[in-house]
Amino acid sequence: MSHALFETAAGYALFSVSLQEEIGQKTKSVQESISDYGKFSRIVKLASFYPFKDAAHALENANDISEGIMNEHLQSMLDLAFASNKKSVVLSVEDRALAGAIKSGVGIECDSSERALEVIRGIRTHIEKLLPDLQDGDVERAQLGLGHAYSRAKVKFNVNRSDNMIIQAIALLDQMDKDVNTFAMRVREWYGWHFPELYRLVPDNNQYAKVVQLLGDKSKLTDDILPTLSELLDDNEILAKNVLDASRSSMGTDISPIDLINISNFASRVIHLFAYRKSLQIYLSEKMGLVAPNLASLIGDTVGARLISHAGSLTNLSKYPASTVQILGAEKALFRALKTKGNTPKYGLIYHSTFIGRAGQKNKGRISRFLANKCSIASRIDCYADTPTTKFGEALRGQVEERLEFYEKGSNPSRNSAVMAKVMAGLAAEGEVIGVQDESIVHGGEVELSKKDKKKKDKKRKSDVMEVDQSIVTESGELVKKDKKKKRKSDADTTMDIDTSISKKKHKKSKEVAADAAAAPIIGDATPATSPVKEKKSKKDKKANA
Repeated sequence: MSHALFETAAGYALFSVSLQEEIGQKTKSVQESISDYGKFSRIVKLASFYPFKDAAHALENANDISEGIMNEHLQSMLDLAFASNKKSVVLSVEDRALAGAIKSGVGIECDSSERALEVIRGIRTHIEKLLPDLQDGDVERAQLGLGHAYSRAKVKFNVNRSDNMIIQAIALLDQMDKDVNTFAMRVREWYGWHFPELYRLVPDNNQYAKVVQLLGDKSKLTDDILPTLSELLDDNEILAKNVLDASRSSMGTDISPIDLINISNFASRVIHLFAYRKSLQIYLSEKMGLVAPNLASLIGDTVGARLISHAGSLTNLSKYPASTVQILGAEKALFRALKTKGNTPKYGLIYHSTFIGRAGQKNKGRISRFLANKCSIASRIDCYADTPTTKFGEALRGQVEERLEFYEKGSNPSRNSAVMAKVMAGLAAEGEVIGVQDESIVHGGEVELSKKDKKKKDKKRKSDVMEVDQSIVTESGELVKKDKKKKRKSDADTTMDIDTSISKKKHKKSKEVAADAAAAPIIGDATPATSPVKEKKSKKDKKANA
């Protein structure tokens, strides 16, 4: 190597390297010479330094380097530094992708081997001393500023930033479902020692916690509490009366005031958790309506968010085929079935959809496959559409409903092309910009072929078949006459014709060979050659006699 390129937060530095034969040897002396600035300064010397114009220019170059792209600033520096002797230069570059871009763009030979990395490691260690114009701490401050700007830009231009909110929300929602269920059961067990009959009278956990907070000590209840209690129980006065009667004849134990205070405080916490879970569900629905409206309209907010969370992002989900979406979430069962050679799972996360629950037992696998196909289409529309809309999701949901009716009643479902054409025509009528290749779709025309076109297509197929059959017979040596009014012969008849024509051809050839052998002159005691046809006949006669 003759030179080394080092990218700093302040600019590009180009160093000339000498004694490169010793660089890269993993000996103790070489390692000490790299660590020692006095020895390393004899090996590496600064050739040129190209500073960046400002922070934005530095961020632009940092983004290009991270993607393996040679910036115009770096190209102009290399062209100016090696204007005359590019062929004799070997440039040490740390990033292999950047080295390839420099070699293809400028024509300079680049080296990213271990000895080149050793040189760059030494430059990074003594960079403040090798750049005399910079003061102490300038490199660190430039690195800190560029690092913050680079991180902000990556977060800002993250295509999955909206998906991340959905992923975090659905993860919190699932965790809260488990926690709220556990806490509600703890309230039931705790208060059940005092009022065990309330367990069956109020099955809903949220209502149970509210009733516990209202009742308190059952021995102090009066008829004045009935209006408030019936309001908590969805205005069910009969149930409120039953609760009050059960409290007067309850077989539960007495409770101390301090225990009652703790139970009431815990019940209020559970009530707040239920309220927060409800608000979180509303937040998730709003985010799904912005990020994946068609998927949410098709399969629901919760199941759609779980699919996005399991895939990692909406972009990843849109790249999955329908077969992967169908078993997404059932990977453990899938690999266990492949290992044991058993039946693979029919559904994963989409099992929680209402469509699969409504389908019959024999149709669950079929409807799950169809639903996964529609989910794949909806996710791709949501990922790559410019303006969010729910029209496609509603149309796909209608298709799934039609498919369910087809399994139950046998009614014909509508075709996907016709449904999509109808939706796109509706969007075009409303003035929304959509990309359509066929104008007939925009104007509401049918995508299917007309009956005349179908007849022409069928006639053309039949004529092609007739021509192929005739070409096969002519190659065999005999043309079979066909009447247009009669139907085409079967494959067995055509193969028999081909076999008979081939046997006639062989028989004719054997007769010619026999005639040539009979016309041959007899030399000495030699007998004339016998024909192969006679030999074959004699063999057949022997077999028949045997």
